[in-house]
Amino acid sequence: MAEAADRDPGPAPGADPDPDPEGHKGPLTIYLVKQLELAIRSFMDEALRPYGLTTFQYTALTVLQHRGGLSSAQLARRSFVRPQTMHEMVRALEERGLIERAHAPGNRRIMEARLTREGEELLAACAPAVQKLEDRLLLDIPEERRSAFRQGLEDGLASLTGRQHG
Repeated sequence: MAEAADRDPGPAPGADPDPDPEGHKGPLTIYLVKQLELAIRSFMDEALRPYGLTTFQYTALTVLQHRGGLSSAQLARRSFVRPQTMHEMVRALEERGLIERAHAPGNRRIMEARLTREGEELLAACAPAVQKLEDRLLLDIPEERRSAFRQGLEDGLASLTGRQHG
């Protein structure tokens, strides 16, 4: 019995038992990215709660801020949620007066969402809390490695999605 307790239990979930080509051991990169994503979402939800927003709603609003005039389906793709989820979210954000929808020029069957002044103001109010979280994320990364960290994330995203960031 004591022998079994002394044995190595094996790799942690998501761990790569063999080192990668650069000699790193430990969890797979995708496992670490997922852990980071879950931590960010938790802290974002907490930071946005006083503003009555979830991380997904905030994401949708920022997508519209950068690229207004999107259908619910387009907004869902850019916000990383299913179309059904986005449909409900769009209705809720519209009811709060944070977005407005109008028929797309040239296609009256499609409704495009745009941020309202109230939506812009809410995003501006959220900005310091979100920046504080961004600063916390980067706190222990030396200044000279931050650009490489960000570039690595962008490159990984582009590799998986086939889309270049920007």
